[in-house]
Amino acid sequence: MKCVRCTCGLRLTIVIAVIINLVILLYLAHMQHRLATLNTLHSTRENTELHVDSYQEMTSDSVTFIFGEYEDFENDIANSTLSILSMFPDKDVVVVSDSLPYPPLKLPKKHNVHLVTMVISPEKQLLDSRPENYIKTEYILLMPDGVRLKNKGHVEYMMDYLRHQKSNVKMVAWPLAGDVPVCVDLKMNLKQWTLQYSAVQRLDVCDAVNGDYPLIMRRRDFLTLSSPFSRPLPAALFIQSSLHRWKVVIGNKTLFQRTKMLFTDSHNRWKHQTRKQTRLRDTYRRFGVKLVQRAEQPDEWFGCQRETARCFGTVVNDMPDYIYQRRWTPPCCLRALRVTARHVFLTLQTQGVRYWLEGGSLLGAARSGDIIPWDYDVDIGIYKDDITRSSQLMECQQGGAVEDSDGFVWEKAREGDFFRVQYSQTNHLHVDIFPFYSRDGTMTKDTWFKTHRQDTEFPEHYLKPLMKIMFVGMNVSAPNHWRDFLELKFGKGVIESRRYPDASDAQ
Repeated sequence: MKCVRCTCGLRLTIVIAVIINLVILLYLAHMQHRLATLNTLHSTRENTELHVDSYQEMTSDSVTFIFGEYEDFENDIANSTLSILSMFPDKDVVVVSDSLPYPPLKLPKKHNVHLVTMVISPEKQLLDSRPENYIKTEYILLMPDGVRLKNKGHVEYMMDYLRHQKSNVKMVAWPLAGDVPVCVDLKMNLKQWTLQYSAVQRLDVCDAVNGDYPLIMRRRDFLTLSSPFSRPLPAALFIQSSLHRWKVVIGNKTLFQRTKMLFTDSHNRWKHQTRKQTRLRDTYRRFGVKLVQRAEQPDEWFGCQRETARCFGTVVNDMPDYIYQRRWTPPCCLRALRVTARHVFLTLQTQGVRYWLEGGSLLGAARSGDIIPWDYDVDIGIYKDDITRSSQLMECQQGGAVEDSDGFVWEKAREGDFFRVQYSQTNHLHVDIFPFYSRDGTMTKDTWFKTHRQDTEFPEHYLKPLMKIMFVGMNVSAPNHWRDFLELKFGKGVIESRRYPDASDAQ
C-alpha cells in the first residue's frame, strides 16, 4: 500500500513539474516573440541602422542618471549608484527625494553624487531643493530602483536611438531582461477634469507604458513639464507629457537587468503599494484630475463627495471659478447634480406637483438630454398652487429646512421667493424650484434675477399640455412648445448655437 501511495505521489510531482516547466517555456516564448516584434518594428522605423554591439564605450558626457522613484524603508539606491559609478566614475547621479530619507541612504560620498530633497526648509537655499540645478547634460536617464545597465556603451546607443525617432517621440522606455513594457493609451482631458487609460496591443508608439522601466529623454523636454519630479514616476510624467502630445517608444534591445527583487516581504509590499496609491491620488488632485477611467474597471473619483463641500465656491456674476480656469463643471459635481435632480423629479411626481424644466436645464435637455457641461445647478418651475401638495415645500414655506430620509436638504432660498434642494448638508450642489402662477394667460413669479436673460415671463400655453423629455437619464416634464419657450428666453437658434458663459474666457 505504501509503495502504491509513493508511486501516486511521484507521478503527481512529475505532472506538476511538467506543467510548471511548460508555463515557464510558454512565458519565455511569449517574451521572445514580443522582443522580436519590437526589433522588427523599430528596425523598419529607423532612418539609420544602429547596431548595439558596435557601442562598447561611452564617448560623450551628455547624460545624467536620475533616481526619483524608490522607498526609504527598502531600496537598493546605494548599490545602484555604485553600479553606475563603476562604469562612469565622473557622471552625475542625482537622487531626488520629497523629504530627507529615513533611514538615511548610504550613498557614495563623491562630488558627482547629489541627494536633493525637495522639501522647503528655512535654513536651506532655494536652489538646494531644485533638482534641475544638478542636471547640466543634454540627456537624462530615469532609473528604476534595483536595475543595472549591462554595458557602458549602451548609454551612447540609447541616445542615438532617441535621436533617430520622429519629432513627437520624446522618450524611450527600455525593456528589462524577461520584462517588456506594455503600451498604454492615455488621454488627459483638462477641460473635463478627466483622465482615461486603455491598454493596447501594439508595441510601437505609445502615450505611456505600464510599469517601471529605464527611460531616456532630453533634458530640455523633461524640464518643459510643469512638475517633472512628481511621483509616482513615470506615471506622473506620462500624464504631463500626454498634454504635449508626446509619445514614448519601447526600445528594441534589452540593455538592463533587474538585479534585486524588492518588497518580497508581504508587509513591505503592502506598504509600498499603499504609498504608491497615495502618491498617485495626490498627483491626480494636484493636476486637477477628478475622474479616472480605465477599461473594464470601475471609475475612480477624486473630487467632491456627499460628505464634502462641492469643488467650487460661491458663484459671482453667474461665473463659476472653473470657467476662469478654462474648464467645465467637474464631473463629480455633475454627478451630484444628476442624483439630486432625479430625486427631486421623482419626489414631485409622486406628490402630484406639476413641474417643468426651466432655463439652462431645458436648454441642456434639448441639446443633449443632459446638463450643460459648464452649468452648476438645475432649474425647474412649478405651479405655485401645487406647493400645498408637497410636505417638504410646505415645511420650507414656513421657514424651516427639511432633510429628507435620503439625505437631501429642502429649504427656502435666501435670495428670493423660491426653493432649493441641496445634495446634502455639506455639499450644496442644488436644484432650484421656482413657483410660477398664471396672470391673464402669462406665467409670472415674484422673484426675478436681472442678470439672468432667461428669467422672464412667458405665455402659459407654452406649457400645455406638459410633455416628456429625456434629461439626466430619465423622462421628465417639459414645456410642450419647448423650442418656442427657449427661443423666447435665450434668442433665435439658441439650441444650435452653443455659447460658453463668457466665450473669451472659456474657449
